Amino acid sequence: MPNPTSRKQPTVAYANPNPALPSPSHPMAKSGYGKRLADDEEPYSEADFTHLCPRDAEIAPLIDCLENGAAMGYKDLAAAHPRYGQQAIRTSLRRLTEAGHLRRIKEHITVEDNSMRWVTRTYWSRIPRSEEWWAEFVRARKGRDVTHDHQPGLARTDEPTPAPEPTEAEAEPEEAEPASEKTTPAYRALAQLRTTDPRMALSESECNQLAPRAAEWMARGATPQDITRALTEGLPPTVTNPGGLARTRLESKMPPEPTPGPAQAPLRARVTRVVMMCGGCEEDETTTKLTDGLCDDCREQMKADAEEAAHFGALAGHLFRKKRERQTGGPVPDTFRSVPMQVQVDRLMDLHGARIAAHVRSTRGME
Repeated sequence: MPNPTSRKQPTVAYANPNPALPSPSHPMAKSGYGKRLADDEEPYSEADFTHLCPRDAEIAPLIDCLENGAAMGYKDLAAAHPRYGQQAIRTSLRRLTEAGHLRRIKEHITVEDNSMRWVTRTYWSRIPRSEEWWAEFVRARKGRDVTHDHQPGLARTDEPTPAPEPTEAEAEPEEAEPASEKTTPAYRALAQLRTTDPRMALSESECNQLAPRAAEWMARGATPQDITRALTEGLPPTVTNPGGLARTRLESKMPPEPTPGPAQAPLRARVTRVVMMCGGCEEDETTTKLTDGLCDDCREQMKADAEEAAHFGALAGHLFRKKRERQTGGPVPDTFRSVPMQVQVDRLMDLHGARIAAHVRSTRGME
């Protein structure tokens, strides 16, 4: 039984970086996507993926070495791999899903402030898991506390909802006039001192000069009443320079800068529903039947791709053999070759499968 709450990401050393391994600068996924380990497993060994076809066995270590939250899209993986393009990576991801290494899962998260959202996780297992194992894994995800599950590339449940665009009637004019200094609360508090105490009657010029200091008071949490009280209490019988006295008091009695309060506890979030998604498209188990993580359409597409690849491989092998025979003046048995002919053909298809397929289409029917 997997333990989804205690996963450890293996550490990968890059003493001599292999171009087939992920770069340390491999992009992290957008919110809601990204690689996640399905369970704690032993460190990677070369024998882990020997049951896969050569291409998948080369792509699997790349995925295995990615960090949690790394981008798992076929375009990002193709950009990181020196030998295979987007279509080859996309096909391999389907096959790795069918083999039990990969699953895409949607999780419905409910936060204690009653906000809800769906997020999509991409789970990876170095060990090929059965369909029953994955079904139990999905069942175990329901009810999990994901309050602190904010790793890079994973969905954050506390993201604010974007504010709606203002309507035409609410939109501000293109060239709005800046607010007058006389309309600010700080200026008004200074201008109204004369009504509280005539000894502190300030001129317009003095109010303009002192308004920034009064605004600083308010930025530190003071109210207009606090400013009035600080400037009028304990006045001498006669005030000959109200502007100077106001400046002195605003500077000497300035409130302290607010200190940050205790950090608020994050809102608790919990997985309230889990749905398995097809590993090749956006369909999920509520809308289509999934077998080994794939819907029927994607399985049919995989079958058609395999048949087409076999057809193109046979034709490409025929053309490749004829080219070699022209170079050598006739057939050469494999016993006289350093690399058997079929191995050369297989390598050629792996490296340039898409280009060869396009070439064979254009030369189909020709010798």
